[in-house]
Amino acid sequence: MASLAKEKPTTAPEAVVVRFAGDSGDGMQLTGGQFTLSTALAGNDLATFPDFPAEIRAPQGTLFGVSAFQINFGSREINTAGDAPDVLVAMNPAALKVNLPSLKPGGLVIIDTGEFSKRNLDKAKYDVSPLEDDTLAKWDVLAFDISALTIEAVKPFGLGNKDALRSKNMWTLGLALWMFDRDRTPIEDWLKAKFKSKPEIADANIAALNAGHAYGETAEIAGPLTKVHVDAVESEPGLYRTITGAEAISLGLVAGAQLAELPMFFGGYPITPASAILHHLARLKEFGVTTFQAEDEIAAICAAIGASYAGQLGITSSSGPGIALKGEAMGLAIMTELPLVIVNSQRGGPSTGLPTKTEQSDLYQAIYGRNGDAPMPVVSACSPGDAFEVAIEACRIAVEYMTPVMLLTDGYIANAAEPWKVPDPETFEPFPAKFLQEKNGGEELLPYKRDEKGARPWIKPGTPDLMHRIGGIEKAVDTGHIDYAPDNHQAMTDARVNKVKGVKVPDQDVALGETSGTLAVVGWGSTFGPIHQAVRRMRAKGCDVSHIHVRHLWPLPANLGDLLKSYDNVLVPEMNTGQFKTVLRDQFLVDATPLTKTSGQPFAIAEMEAAIGKYFDDVSGNEGGQVPVNDDQLPSPEQ
Repeated sequence: MASLAKEKPTTAPEAVVVRFAGDSGDGMQLTGGQFTLSTALAGNDLATFPDFPAEIRAPQGTLFGVSAFQINFGSREINTAGDAPDVLVAMNPAALKVNLPSLKPGGLVIIDTGEFSKRNLDKAKYDVSPLEDDTLAKWDVLAFDISALTIEAVKPFGLGNKDALRSKNMWTLGLALWMFDRDRTPIEDWLKAKFKSKPEIADANIAALNAGHAYGETAEIAGPLTKVHVDAVESEPGLYRTITGAEAISLGLVAGAQLAELPMFFGGYPITPASAILHHLARLKEFGVTTFQAEDEIAAICAAIGASYAGQLGITSSSGPGIALKGEAMGLAIMTELPLVIVNSQRGGPSTGLPTKTEQSDLYQAIYGRNGDAPMPVVSACSPGDAFEVAIEACRIAVEYMTPVMLLTDGYIANAAEPWKVPDPETFEPFPAKFLQEKNGGEELLPYKRDEKGARPWIKPGTPDLMHRIGGIEKAVDTGHIDYAPDNHQAMTDARVNKVKGVKVPDQDVALGETSGTLAVVGWGSTFGPIHQAVRRMRAKGCDVSHIHVRHLWPLPANLGDLLKSYDNVLVPEMNTGQFKTVLRDQFLVDATPLTKTSGQPFAIAEMEAAIGKYFDDVSGNEGGQVPVNDDQLPSPEQ
């Protein structure tokens, strides 16, 4: 491994991938989060991938209780959390067994030998300790008793062994900070703030952090441990911060409500991985945000609809199972034609499925998944930072067109973090909501009379002389009276469909490459990073391939059909069984080829490269070659 070879490299590596892995009680997510903070402060570009079990507390030391946090950071643009780690920190045998196959050949594995007891080896299903056979032969290994060193470091604070070992993650973080030339001060400040009421705990953790750092500085290790400096990335001047997708959506929703000049009401119910949005918004009350944790998903969306009826911007959030429960109420919002934003942080399904793993399998549900003809605009975010602008866009469409809007993210975007340049608020165009103040039909109120966008007027309850009927039963054109007449239902159905079809969305651009050519790789959502990097690499090899990434999934951009038809072939990678491919075929009669994955893990760059490369190999070898349609057919990243 060039970046962490035994001889110190003469040039700094452009990027390094590190994975921290341990038991779900070892604090790996916290360790990764704080390492991310120090990396951002060092000026590197970065992307992270937290990967943890669904169980609240899986049995300690077991394979299904392993929690991991991966970060890819460097001095160049970073779009993904990386395919294979350069460095793996394994805190116990189970973490080693689960994560070792992902480590690059020649990579560095750091192991806490203090956890390699017979009992823990049995839990990890090791017949023989991997430290005693040739299991680790193709990697550099640094194995020592981190547990004992941690206990020794915190001994002055009078902690028992069990409490002392809770600081083991800080010891490991200290070593990692030394390895990559990171400043400890921000972590020390964070520990003091976190344990302000228990300064002895803060001091013990700081002692462990410093001990791990000192170990790297002073230990004479005849092995692969090397201090590596990764230069800062060249960035535009401005204010930057690290942000997760859940944070970005929360801030974007607040910004959208401010641009609409409306107070915001958020009705939610806890569900992984959407719960973080409720947590973040609950801390933003000073921006006119009201948060309500309901007793169930149905109550959450109905409360949000009620808030929109009363003149606020109603927001609700969930994941696939909760979105299913909200289905009837979404139809109510469509029938009443009220603004509402529904955030779906997708996860592996169906049913409870894979609660903490990522997937894109709710697209059919978002576009088609309601009873009756119930169209709804659908937008998607492609990265944590992008979620901010997409949330504003969802608010704009909801307010301007008086319609519910679904915003799709997934578990990867929600939990992952990246540096984000804080935008100038002046660059966003306001879209102030307008409320009807007087009768709009002469002496008559017409609550369903439509404007040039097809939107009906928004009427606050209590406005003098503007009392009107509202609810889920079909309304008469213009007057809003209950009306079952066949012609009326046809007219109102057409009006709702045409309103959504007429939502003005930007023309589709090409993210990388040309506007015509041999192959277009078309993605949506969190597949952006691996597609972009793979297309970049394959173009460097001379392949005529371009990347198109779609934000507005319904209605689709007006020029998208002609754009796709300007390529000889279209490949659609997505983390489902081919849902967007079907939408594109349906709308544009494009013979798109799917590249599917439903493993609960994001696409690797190598998988994308292999699919693109195989296409060009097949075409050059024989006419009509096809891209593989299932990830099981692809070569592994190491091949």
